[in-house]
Amino acid sequence: MRLYRTVAALPSPPAPRVVTIGVFDGLHLGHEAILERATAEAGAAAQSALAFSFEPTPKEFFAPTNPPPRLTRFRERFERLDALGVDELFCPSFGSVRDLDARRFIDEILVARLGARHVVVGDDFRFGAGRGGTVADLRSAGERHGFRVTEVAPVYWRGERVSSTAVRRALKAGDLATARGMLGRDYSMSGRVVRGLGLGRRLGFPTANVNLKRLQAPVDGIFAARVSGLDGGLRDGVASVGTRPTIGGRHALLEVLIFDFDDDIYGEYITVHFVERLREERHFADLAAMQRQMHLDVEAARAALSA
Repeated sequence: MRLYRTVAALPSPPAPRVVTIGVFDGLHLGHEAILERATAEAGAAAQSALAFSFEPTPKEFFAPTNPPPRLTRFRERFERLDALGVDELFCPSFGSVRDLDARRFIDEILVARLGARHVVVGDDFRFGAGRGGTVADLRSAGERHGFRVTEVAPVYWRGERVSSTAVRRALKAGDLATARGMLGRDYSMSGRVVRGLGLGRRLGFPTANVNLKRLQAPVDGIFAARVSGLDGGLRDGVASVGTRPTIGGRHALLEVLIFDFDDDIYGEYITVHFVERLREERHFADLAAMQRQMHLDVEAARAALSA
């Protein structure tokens, strides 16, 4: 999948494209329905399917110190879009396009720079400065410029509309089953293994520490988990997401104990798939008490993963 991070990087003149626009945080089933329609239309027209997204997300841009938890980092989003068959990703800085009103957004970006011949969006799509543009505005512009507009209906899971907000809410509540239903897969987070304090190894539980690169994590607590990215398969384990209050930690960290595995994997890029939430994070009176609980967590995770 080709990536363009600025308007200037886009090829000129533009090739005809099918364009879909959105934040796509989480890449849930609703997003997948939109992307599947876009890639199908592109294939039928022998055109490129381009996803137009933003970095940072609009909500992060307007609330940089207290944004909603990010479901997918940029690399995770890129990899998922690629796996879904998108040909190109245009992901400029949100600040570089935020002041464009709806008409300029269409004329200067969609038509002049992206060569849109077909635009595929969700039913609640809004765009342009102040979210002033609507799907009706897109259709009107399409008649003027000669591009088609397809509005994809929302997807529901057990009567609830699938959305990034709904996925965040489920994850915050520890309801991984609902999150899994809306995502179509286990929720996961990826990152490189970094060096920690070595406390886990001293306690007999050598964990891989993963830098979250998020101001806020969408999950917290102790989880039965599986890890991919090491040898092509999935390895069982138990994961912790939290600040580690027993040792006075302040920043959230993802730690995962991979069962029956003790290789040196510093610097490796891994993905932790969250299968079942076992409990909340706790403050223990001392390290011995925490170590006893860790033995129980390992047993509980093994049981959950073998169920």
